This record gives sequence, structure tokens and C-alpha cells, in this order.
Amino acid sequence: ASTLLRRVCFHYTPKHASWLNMAEIEIGILTRQCLNRRLPSQQLLRREVDAWQTDRNALRRTIEWKFTRQDADHKLGRHYVSKLTC
Repeated sequence: ASTLLRRVCFHYTPKHASWLNMAEIEIGILTRQCLNRRLPSQQLLRREVDAWQTDRNALRRTIEWKFTRQDADHKLGRHYVSKLTC
């Protein structure tokens, strides 16, 4: 077990990690732009979401991050493991 443990590199991933923020942002946009009304059937819901997703992908919508690497180092530096080589 100790041999295996030496081969494993642990990385701290906070619950407010960027991938989770991205998912929350996309769900919020979907809700405001597509799901802000009652849809009478599951089939219509699927068609609406598929159309929204196709449009969003065709327009190549992206998320513009305001949180820089320096901000992350300042706020999250205490969670970093110092000088591990993984």
C-alpha cells in the first residue's frame, strides 16, 4: 500500500472549483433563456433545451473569467501543497 501511495499525487479541489462554477453559470443561463416558463410536455422541454444548446454551441458562447491566477494564489494559497513533483 505504501508503494502505491507514493505513486499517487493528491490535488486539492475546492467545492467552488471553476468547473462547478461553469456548470452553475450554464444552468443559470439555460434557466433564464429557456426554462423561464411552464412547458406542458417532456417532449417540448427536450426540444427547447436541444434547440437552446445547438444555438449556444453554434454561437461559440464562452465564459469570461475575472478570477486571475494571482487572485487564486492570494485566496487559495493556503490550500496548495508546497513543491510536490507529480
